[in-house]
Amino acid sequence: MSQFTFVNDLKSAVRMDEPITNGPAPRWMKKSVESSTSFSNTSRKTNDLMAIKKTPSKTPNKSKSPASRSASNTPAKPKTPGGDRFIPSRMSTNFDISNFKMNQENENLDLSPTQTDYRKAMSENLHGCDINNVRVLSYQNKAPAPPEGYQNALKVVYSQSKTPMNIRGATRYIPHAPDRILDAPEIVDDYYLNLIDWSFSNILAVALGTSVYLWNADSGAIDQLLDLEGADYVTSLSWVPNGNLLSVGTALGPVQLWDASQTKRLRIMNSHSSRVGAMSWNSHILTTGCRNGELVHNDVRQREHIVGTIQSHTQEVCGLKWSTDGRYLASGGNDNLLNVYSGLPGQATYQSEPIYSFSQHQAAVKALDWCPWQTNVLASGGGTADRTIRFWNCNNGQCINSVNANSQVCAILWSKTYRELVSAHGFANNQLTIWKYPSLTKVAELTGHTNRILNLAMSPDGSTVLSAGADETLRMWKCFLPDPNKKKEQEKRSFRPTILGPGLR
Repeated sequence: MSQFTFVNDLKSAVRMDEPITNGPAPRWMKKSVESSTSFSNTSRKTNDLMAIKKTPSKTPNKSKSPASRSASNTPAKPKTPGGDRFIPSRMSTNFDISNFKMNQENENLDLSPTQTDYRKAMSENLHGCDINNVRVLSYQNKAPAPPEGYQNALKVVYSQSKTPMNIRGATRYIPHAPDRILDAPEIVDDYYLNLIDWSFSNILAVALGTSVYLWNADSGAIDQLLDLEGADYVTSLSWVPNGNLLSVGTALGPVQLWDASQTKRLRIMNSHSSRVGAMSWNSHILTTGCRNGELVHNDVRQREHIVGTIQSHTQEVCGLKWSTDGRYLASGGNDNLLNVYSGLPGQATYQSEPIYSFSQHQAAVKALDWCPWQTNVLASGGGTADRTIRFWNCNNGQCINSVNANSQVCAILWSKTYRELVSAHGFANNQLTIWKYPSLTKVAELTGHTNRILNLAMSPDGSTVLSAGADETLRMWKCFLPDPNKKKEQEKRSFRPTILGPGLR
């Protein structure tokens, strides 16, 4: 019989149209059996626990440990009374008085103090209280007091004055560190001298003791132009506008004219007998000021170069500046005077008396500069005893504004790009200050010099200001860089095609 059983099993295993009944169970069937078994065990344990809870225990209660007793007796945190809102109390509210106050019209009566006291006394007798101190709604609980030292964060957020987006976008970035620092050994530390000037061809002239050096800002090359002999030294420098002619003032009085492109001296003008501390050009006329307070107009084209002499200062002339249109000449001296003279570009005769003489400054007036977009506006700064920058309208001789600089004003320059000006100062911060005009608010303060600033010069494109300090350094500040977006718009406006061809710039 065993052989028949073996044959039947073999036939059932080979048959493919029926399920295999005698083989091992599949994997999915094993998993389903295991899950059903675990579920039945869990439900059985749950029922047992429920039965234990329902069955009353006859075992006496065991005493709790001190730790558990102390944990259960811990008081809960008190809740804030009243919740997150306050509900009016009907018991403490007088609806009659509330209705009267809501419907009462404001009476603007001019009553005497006696009548006011009488009305108050009558109101207290009628209503039983002062109705001015009665509220329309009364609340059961007062607002809880905040803990000591608590500060509401929302009060800080909503009380801060945020800068509007239009103003925030209008502010520009000003580097507070110099773009470049150059050494200036043996520069003369004298407040009354003018020892640097920047030409239209981007060449900086610097006087260092008895020598004059030329620094090419494009290539970085440095050349020595001249070197004085003996006890003489350089006291002032001034480039001719739109040219390569440099005038050099000396301590002994003579003024030298040099052609910087050829490194050649053209002539010497003996206009003064004392040191020349300030010079300014008006076309082909060079005006010089010396230590004895004398001003001389020199026509550099003529053999007899002196065409005018002015004696209006009693002490050294330390500031001298022609306006950009040549209509006015401003001179400042150590006698605390600021004089304004009338003139025309390149004229042969000049008035010997100033049209305005201002004495508001309380110290020497060295810092002078004319506004580039309002040629009749002059900015002047006083020395240590004055510390004030003043603005003058030379059409009517009025002081239109002033600001306290809080330190010695050594130099002033107007910006060619923005409605701003920069001033150089001495003790105590030795800083450059940028002012917004005409509001005269401080835009920025640039620090870095360890001693007072002697002079300022501006690059021909108006983007960079160079400061010469008594710490024997020259620092270049890119404080007037033009806005690139505005620069592109100006270039588009300037380039306009015409019927004759491309636009001319």
